[in-house]
Amino acid sequence: MEKFNRTAHGYDPEQVNAFLDQVINQVEKIVGELKVRDERILELEEELASQSNLREKLHHYQRMEETLNKALFMAQKTSDQIKNNAYRESELIVDEAKKNANRIINEALLKAEKAEMEAATLKRNINIYKRRLAAIIEQQLELVNDIEKVDF
Repeated sequence: MEKFNRTAHGYDPEQVNAFLDQVINQVEKIVGELKVRDERILELEEELASQSNLREKLHHYQRMEETLNKALFMAQKTSDQIKNNAYRESELIVDEAKKNANRIINEALLKAEKAEMEAATLKRNINIYKRRLAAIIEQQLELVNDIEKVDF
């Protein structure tokens, strides 16, 4: 605490004024420091709010990434299922096509065998017809020859 010298009317005004100047300077200095600190506090609060905002965005993006990863996993799983189904379906189609091809081949073989049998039957019938016709022609020729033997 400051002590002042006494004068006739109280304390020495110069000492009091000098002390007041010192106090004013210290108060102004403290006020200035408080303003700087208040500004720094505001800056830090804004930075904290910004970081908090960034954290929220980061969490949001992490949730989005997690959702996208799940969607990708499901898409891959669905794709695999579709591929497996398509492969099984293609195997069924190929098996069915093989069965149809075998059936068609068997039917064609049966038709060919039947046609061969019919052709063989026709050949036999033609041979029989030729022999009969030859026999008839021979009989007719004998008749013609017998007519020549007859005297008129």
